[in-house]
Amino acid sequence: MTISLVCSRCVTAVPVFVFSPATILQEYGGTALLWIICIFVYYIVATMLPIDKVIGRFYPMFAIALLFMLAALMVCLFVEWPLLPELWSHPENMGKAADSSFTDQVFPCMFITIACGALSGFHATQSPLMARCLSSERKGRAVFYGSMIAEGLVALVWAAVSMYFFYGEPAPGYQLIESVGNKGFLTSAPAVVNIMCNSWLGVTGGILAILGVVAAPITSGDTAFRSARLIIAEAFHIEQRTIPKRLLVSLPLFGVSLALLIWQVEDANGFNTIWQYAAWSNQALAVFMLWAITVYLIRQKKNYWIALIPALFMTCVCFTFLFISKLTFHLPEVIAYVAGGACMVIAIFWFYVWYYRNKKSTK
Repeated sequence: MTISLVCSRCVTAVPVFVFSPATILQEYGGTALLWIICIFVYYIVATMLPIDKVIGRFYPMFAIALLFMLAALMVCLFVEWPLLPELWSHPENMGKAADSSFTDQVFPCMFITIACGALSGFHATQSPLMARCLSSERKGRAVFYGSMIAEGLVALVWAAVSMYFFYGEPAPGYQLIESVGNKGFLTSAPAVVNIMCNSWLGVTGGILAILGVVAAPITSGDTAFRSARLIIAEAFHIEQRTIPKRLLVSLPLFGVSLALLIWQVEDANGFNTIWQYAAWSNQALAVFMLWAITVYLIRQKKNYWIALIPALFMTCVCFTFLFISKLTFHLPEVIAYVAGGACMVIAIFWFYVWYYRNKKSTK
């Protein structure tokens, strides 16, 4: 089950991580198709070659661009000081109020779409890759905690920028910025990145910031393929020292992702559809990891509540999304919420049955 979730997360995420940076980069030269080809070819090369040959050489540059983007936009938020909606003053679905076609519910959709900035099963699959690159286990806490804190900061900054763009007061950003055009509330995520970076940072600063934004999906895409290849190879005991064996595992992954990418480009709603599947599989994988960590902490006689509480909450989120989403069962809201809550109750009952059995067996 976990392997299938990893694979589904990787093959659905890669088309998104190709399309969104290509859409941004075409504004500075070339066509979207050209950038799509270049990025996908880079993914193939980075997946096949050792990590220090390609990924290790580009990542320092990507990291610098990402940190610049984070710092620059954070400074701009304090300088511009936009008036943002607060939870206590706007608890309603503001998206639906702005556009009736926006029908996604705040719960559970918010906890699915903010995946990588708050909780990410995909990042858990990257831990073995990064662990192999560390010279000492002592660096583990700084590397893993530090990277997730940095990702959380990136998510918070862009959440604030996006709230200004879509829901700023007294008027949203898309009404105040001339370069938005006529799409308004329906402006795509890559376009928002491009507009806000250029509007707040100017041309030069905007280019540097956009490099940081582009770096995030590109570095996610190459490691997605690589982690999927290594996990599948380890599960089925396929050695990965020779190129033919690497191709044996990688070609099906490349093929499925390419097919999804073509469909995404052709379908007007392809990006949003694939992203929802990718985000859900990411959080479902996080649920498995949280339950595994809970079991580990119990067996080590450590504080397991720090993993159990988010495991229960995200179990409810993932099941509720399946019940309520237009892409899956699309049940009425009340039924979907009750069913999601029932799944969490079942998980609590199941956990405590296992907990007391484990407690008796270890006495």
